[in-house]
Amino acid sequence: MGSAASTAPEFHLFLPQLRMTADAIVERALAAEAAGFEGIAFMDHLAPPMAGEHDMLEAMTIAGWVLARTTTLTVGHLVLCDGFRHPAVLARQAATLDSASGGRFELGIGWGSTPDELETFGVGPRAARDRVARLAESLEIMRALWAGETVDHRGEHFTLTGARQRPVPARRIPITIGGTGPRTLELVRAHADWWNVPVNRLDRRAELRDRAGGARVSVQTMVAPVPDERDRAEVTATARRRFGAAMGDGLVIGTAPELAAHFSGLHADGVDRFYVWFADFAPAETLRRFAAVLAEVKLNI
Repeated sequence: MGSAASTAPEFHLFLPQLRMTADAIVERALAAEAAGFEGIAFMDHLAPPMAGEHDMLEAMTIAGWVLARTTTLTVGHLVLCDGFRHPAVLARQAATLDSASGGRFELGIGWGSTPDELETFGVGPRAARDRVARLAESLEIMRALWAGETVDHRGEHFTLTGARQRPVPARRIPITIGGTGPRTLELVRAHADWWNVPVNRLDRRAELRDRAGGARVSVQTMVAPVPDERDRAEVTATARRRFGAAMGDGLVIGTAPELAAHFSGLHADGVDRFYVWFADFAPAETLRRFAAVLAEVKLNI
């Protein structure tokens, strides 16, 4: 468990597909790929949280679109909502994207962070205990289908009889699960390759690490890069106005050396992957400049 000191951390761009066209998203994905990011992750909602008046693209569709337009980026989500899709459908979607992309799709999944959304659209169970139980069944079913097993499952939420899917993935599709609750950590320990620690629970990362089993640690970080010291006040004011109340200590503001020191410190403390969310919505120029941060972090290993 934990990260090897000689292994560089991974950097994935977190890009909510909100208020952007598909072309704008692809432009950012290509810029991230050129800058040295290993992956990109989208969100999954039926309506944008606290932004219902804005346009938003669907999570799995935009993942497939970006996979088709890139060559090296791993594509996933922080995170898919289990309640939106039957596990047999999601298993087929994930296996298809993974096969079509040559093994560049990952499954980030959770049991739903916005219960009001489930009620609004009449999707899935509402109670927390039911949602986490449904996710547990979904993970068991998907992993069995990916293994090529004939699945006979009779559970609280799903019944499958003689279910089988072909082709099976050529590799184990990595799974990311986020959260720090006791039941969620049981699922992380049983199924996840990556444990994503929510930004408002970073202070509990060390305390809960052993309960995540062999899953490697990832964190999401909101970043406001400061191109030049003369820009610091303006960058800080804009970032705090946009995201300060929501992100709290998860908002990191600094120059390239300051950001590199921040990420290097977390990596030394056992974090192997960073989902970087840019306070300026990740225009291509910001991503190009961030290449200096990635290079400096790797030099610090």
